[in-house]
Amino acid sequence: MPLLEIVDLTAGYGSKTILDGVCLTAERGDIVSLIGPSGSGKSTLLRALIGLTPASGGHVCLDGVAVDYGNKAALAALRRRMTIVFQQFNLFQNMRVIDNLTLAPVRTLGVAPAEAESRGRDLLARVGLADKAGSYPDELSGGQQQRVAIARALAMQPEMLLLDEVTSALDPERVSEVLETIRALADTGITMLLVSHEMAFVREISTKVVMMDSGRVVEAGPPATIFDAPTQPRTAAFMRAIIRH
Repeated sequence: MPLLEIVDLTAGYGSKTILDGVCLTAERGDIVSLIGPSGSGKSTLLRALIGLTPASGGHVCLDGVAVDYGNKAALAALRRRMTIVFQQFNLFQNMRVIDNLTLAPVRTLGVAPAEAESRGRDLLARVGLADKAGSYPDELSGGQQQRVAIARALAMQPEMLLLDEVTSALDPERVSEVLETIRALADTGITMLLVSHEMAFVREISTKVVMMDSGRVVEAGPPATIFDAPTQPRTAAFMRAIIRH
C-alpha cells in the first residue's frame, strides 16, 4: 500500500482549472520530483495536498485512508504527518531561530518546551546551523533562512515533506547549500515531494520524476526514463528545451 495515493484530483480558481484529474502515488521513502513548465499545476498540487487550495474533485489517501479536507480535526491530523516548505521562508522575523522551530511542536503537538528546544537544536545542527539558534531571521542569508524553514518543518516530525521550489528565491551562490541539505534529508528515509527547476539535482536525487503539463500528469517514471527515454512527446519536447538552455 502506498503512503500517498492521489486519485483524479481536480482543483481551480473560479472557472480556471489548475489540476485536471491528477493521479499519483508515493511509497514510503520515495523522493518524487514534479517537473514541467510554469503554470502546469505543480505548486497547486502541493498546496492541495496540504489543504491550502481546495480540491473540487477526486481524493487523497494517506496510508490507505481518505483525507477529509472538510473536517478540521482530520486536516490538523494530516498537517502533523505532512509539512510544506515554500519558496519564501515565512519565518517569524521577531522570533529567534530556535523559537521559530519550537513554537508549533509545543502548541500543536504538546511537546514539552525543553524537549522541543533540544530537538530544534539537533535539527539546526543537521542543516548546518547549530550556531544560529539565537539569531533572528534577518541576520541570516537567504540560504540560511531556507534551511531554518526546512528544519522548522522537520520539527513537526512529519512522515512526508513537501518542498515547493525552495531554491527559486535564492541567489545562485546560496542554492547549493539548500540542495545539500535536501540531499542529507533524502538519506534519512523521509518521503519527499518536491517541485524544482534544478534538473541536474532532480535527476540525481529522485526515485520518481513526474512530468506535468496543463494540470495533468503527462508521464511518471524513474529519472533515467524521463530524462533519457521519455515515452510521451510532451515530455520529450520539454527535455529538448531544457537541453537547449
